[in-house]
Amino acid sequence: MIIRSKAPFRLGLAGGGTDVSPYSDLFGGCVLNATINLYAHANIEPRHDNKIIFRIPNNNEEYIFDSAPNLTINGDKSDLMKGIYNRIVKDYVNEALSFTLTCEMDVPFGSGLGTSSTLAVAIIGAYTEWLRLPLGEYDIAYLAYQIERTDLKQAGGKQDQYSAAFGGFNFMEFYHDDKVIVNPLRIHDEVMNELSNNLLLYYTNQNRNSGDIIIKQQNNVSNKKSKSIEAMHQIKQQAYEMKEAVLKKNLDELGMIFNRGWNYKRDMADGISTPFFEELYNTAINAGATGGKISGAGGGGYVFFYCPGNTRFEVMMALEKLGGKTQQYAFTKRGLQTWRTK
Repeated sequence: MIIRSKAPFRLGLAGGGTDVSPYSDLFGGCVLNATINLYAHANIEPRHDNKIIFRIPNNNEEYIFDSAPNLTINGDKSDLMKGIYNRIVKDYVNEALSFTLTCEMDVPFGSGLGTSSTLAVAIIGAYTEWLRLPLGEYDIAYLAYQIERTDLKQAGGKQDQYSAAFGGFNFMEFYHDDKVIVNPLRIHDEVMNELSNNLLLYYTNQNRNSGDIIIKQQNNVSNKKSKSIEAMHQIKQQAYEMKEAVLKKNLDELGMIFNRGWNYKRDMADGISTPFFEELYNTAINAGATGGKISGAGGGGYVFFYCPGNTRFEVMMALEKLGGKTQQYAFTKRGLQTWRTK
């Protein structure tokens, strides 16, 4: 028997960063995001030899442990898998398990599409299917958030876990005490198709550690730096504006909203934008894009641009001269999916 799961990555269209504490605790945050058909995958194969094996074929990595109720967190790349296992055993089964967990992702780590959190949701989903755990979308998302932010002390926000669990287009609200409200949006197929056509997703071939940037952002809020806080206020307002534009099918307004938000995003923390990103942005605008956005915390990974009409082709050719590559994708309506083989 093999237990499988997959969870979709997301495009954070507006409001990203306002889901991060302490901003969301003090002011309330909101995010508009949408999942795409690129996934984190988790596969569990039960064993009977008192061993636990974690495999990451993308990186040609394998970690082997003796079966135990708790695995030591020591800073290696298997910490996320160990942290999830520890919580599953502690909170639900109260006994050591023996299995092989194989994880795979359709995009690189640190690419700005919510990679680690989406993988966490996929792994928890596989355990939920295997062990028949009574966990719904909110439960899985919150558990993933707790493991990453509390147990493993990894800096980050809350949107990625909920996006991966729920899927589709969602307007999310974030409040103090980790309160999250997910509002699914009804988006017609023709709107999703046109939006995926006009939003050009581009991979820069540069990865980054999002945690470093997010820590700077958190410190700016804690230290009451008015420039950063005001930038986040404006980015939150843009989530409302973009939600209205999408629901009313005024898609060409998105480019203008993205364009205004570019400077606000840079003001949130040092390191979000770089000279290379500025060159990318100017190149895309000169080729016909009307606005763009760095995906995730910034500093590397993916960026996307709004290209009205048929300008995507000119923008694509201009950007590919800068060493990255265009990523094909489509929006998806489903979140976490799990199943098992016989």
